[in-house]
Amino acid sequence: MARMVGRDNEIESLRIELAEMGRSLRRSSSVSSSFRRDRYCDDVELTEDEVSNVALQWAAVERLPTFERLRSSLFLHGGGKGAAAAAVVDVRKLGGLEKHVFMEKLIQRIEDDNLRLLQKIRNRVDKVGVRLERVEVRFRDVGVEAECKVVNGKPLPTLWNTLLGGVSDFAAKLPFFEPRKAELQIIHNVSGVIKPGRMTSLILNMIIPYSNLLISYMWWFFCRLTLLLGPPGCGKTSLLKALSGNLSPSLKVHGEVCYNGYKLDEFVPQKTSAYISQYDEHIPEMTVREILDFSARCQGVGIRLEMMEEVSRREKQAGIVPDPDIDTYMKAISVEGLRSNLQTDYILKILGLDICADTLVGDVMRRGISGGQKKRLTTGEMMVGPTRALFMDEITNGLDSSTAFRIVSCLQQMVHITDATVLVSLLQPAPETFVLFDDLILMAEGRIVYHGPRQHVLDFFMDCGFKCPERKGVADFVQEVISEKDQSQYWDSTQHVPHSYVSVEAFCNKFKASTYGKKLDEELAVPYDTKSQTNDTAISFNRYSLSKWELLRACSSREWLLMRRNSFTYVFKTVQLVITAVIAMTLFLRTRMDVDVVHANLYMGSLFYALIILVTDGIPELPMTIQRLEVFHKQKDLYFYPAWAYAIPASLLKIPISLLESLVWTCLTYYVIGYSPEAVRFFRHFLILFGVHLSSVSLFRFIASVYQTHVVSMAAGSFAILFLLMFSGFVIAKPSMPIWMKWVFWISPVTYGEISLSLNEFLAPRWQKMASGNVTIGNSILESRGLNFQADLYWVSVGALFGFTLLFNIGYVLALSYLKCRHFFCKLFSFRFSILHQSLRIPY
Repeated sequence: MARMVGRDNEIESLRIELAEMGRSLRRSSSVSSSFRRDRYCDDVELTEDEVSNVALQWAAVERLPTFERLRSSLFLHGGGKGAAAAAVVDVRKLGGLEKHVFMEKLIQRIEDDNLRLLQKIRNRVDKVGVRLERVEVRFRDVGVEAECKVVNGKPLPTLWNTLLGGVSDFAAKLPFFEPRKAELQIIHNVSGVIKPGRMTSLILNMIIPYSNLLISYMWWFFCRLTLLLGPPGCGKTSLLKALSGNLSPSLKVHGEVCYNGYKLDEFVPQKTSAYISQYDEHIPEMTVREILDFSARCQGVGIRLEMMEEVSRREKQAGIVPDPDIDTYMKAISVEGLRSNLQTDYILKILGLDICADTLVGDVMRRGISGGQKKRLTTGEMMVGPTRALFMDEITNGLDSSTAFRIVSCLQQMVHITDATVLVSLLQPAPETFVLFDDLILMAEGRIVYHGPRQHVLDFFMDCGFKCPERKGVADFVQEVISEKDQSQYWDSTQHVPHSYVSVEAFCNKFKASTYGKKLDEELAVPYDTKSQTNDTAISFNRYSLSKWELLRACSSREWLLMRRNSFTYVFKTVQLVITAVIAMTLFLRTRMDVDVVHANLYMGSLFYALIILVTDGIPELPMTIQRLEVFHKQKDLYFYPAWAYAIPASLLKIPISLLESLVWTCLTYYVIGYSPEAVRFFRHFLILFGVHLSSVSLFRFIASVYQTHVVSMAAGSFAILFLLMFSGFVIAKPSMPIWMKWVFWISPVTYGEISLSLNEFLAPRWQKMASGNVTIGNSILESRGLNFQADLYWVSVGALFGFTLLFNIGYVLALSYLKCRHFFCKLFSFRFSILHQSLRIPY
């Protein structure tokens, strides 16, 4: 009886709690705005019963354990005729269609709805007093130099110049020879500060309930979106790379770059910031969504999970009921390790890539997305991550003005509301895009001409004696006024002083003497107080966002996806192998060959022919590996994953392919050609061909990772085939090799395939018939080829083949880890250096 009374009391208390929750839910401004007046849910009108149902569902979410509560959310399903149904869902299990519908509900008009979404997220965070992480980047006296080699005349790629270059490179390594070198200054001792958004949570909470116009004005005044402007070759890319920690090791860098008071060598800048290159490098066989999903998976969620835990804990203590849609979105983007993340759908939406989300990227041989979509994909690949500092290099090249305006507008909203740090380099921004920026950094000839508020740049040049015409764009004016050819037309004639050319260095001196330059020096002179202004959550001290196992899983799933996309190549190789096997069966038909000394050479030739076919079958691995190297080096430098996480799946997942192709060849040719019929010898024959094919694929993959270009890799691969086949013991028999060349016989994988296949066949019982000289037929043919070894050497050869496979794969990992992609470096720097100084040549 007492138990029943206690149970009734618990039920009654639960009813009282749910009723109180329902009343608070109806009174809550955030919930009422979400359920009734929110623009996102204009088509959903909730009745009193539906609101009570939502309250009950939210109470169920609140009663879950912490771990489950962070992955469970109240998902509103809009029904017909204004009805709505609420259900508690696991945000990790949202399907693709549910994500699409949910994102369409959140964002319909990108400019307005994205701003409202960010406002709601910021309002929720500020309401419970959680501070967003911020990154302030300071750089002082940063200089970049390139050490170049002086050559006589123009470095044309003639035979004579190439020969002289090779001789000089060899002589430069001698201790008594000092080559002529020159230092090329790319950036000249620049200093500055890139600030995050600076609106405090108190101001935000006071303003949000009243006026969106006032909010926009205050964000414009307090928060900074910085534009890096300058003509081509002025050092914008080098500065962005120097600030983000992605500069090439071959360049000399001096000066100091700090993130929240931490120097670059004290943390991992590639994980704290994101550098967005101006080059669009993507795997053509993947779709837009797959590339963004993989990037989001490798970059992780940062501190989103910790922030969500703190926000949820404080809301539960304060009895605050959040907007269900905002709660679902924030919880969904804070789950780590998902193959498909809701953040991907958000980036696809704001960048306008949702119309081509499931389209292959493509390349010159495959039809795919357009050039402008590739440019936006490059931007979204890094924006999908959790980094708080973005360094963007000419992200609007190839885009129309309206698309560029929309992207920069979204960046402005992100900076102003979420306190992000963004530095954008643009070549020729449109006037409406230019006015979206708050700060301006103007560069020329490796120097900073102006660094300050955008709206004051005309005043600075007016003080220097130059006036911008009324109908002239400011961005075009500031780039032309520092040019020697175009400067005179902007001289202010009211000064009654004739124009004389003002050099870039003179502009820099005037900026240092101006109010903006002095204010910048004063700000840099004050040390950054790490303890009082920020915490370590904004700085990343780990190279990789995921565990080793998760990194391996992510790379394995992508490699399996690429293998399925390239299935035509593998099917074509198999069909080609079948056709070749049919031809081989007609050439070496068992009915035309007897077990004697004469036909033993035909059997030996058929074995060597099988080795040739399976060795050359690994050549397609060369272009397939080279095609992905640029993307690999980009993602490795950004610490998406280590080299071993990329190489291990690429090696292991090719084992079934080698197994299938060697099995197809063995099954088709073994008994038709008429090898020894014992079953054990059949499987030994198959095992050797499997080891030869696997070692061949590993060898060509290793060659591709070392030489990294199609032309050189194909030349090296052809030479490798010639080397392997020439000294394997068939083309030149081992007894016929010179003494000083016999060691080459033992370093060829094909040698061990030849030895093991020959021993497996000619030591069979049917070849033990006596021939002339009291020697069996099998031993006679083996001795004539120099392959008369003991039967135990078969297993030694098997071990050697798999040992070569392991060796080539280890070399593949080391080459990916320590050899930089050369032609990418040439593409990035050689053209600009040739413009600056024609008599200098970069040592590649």
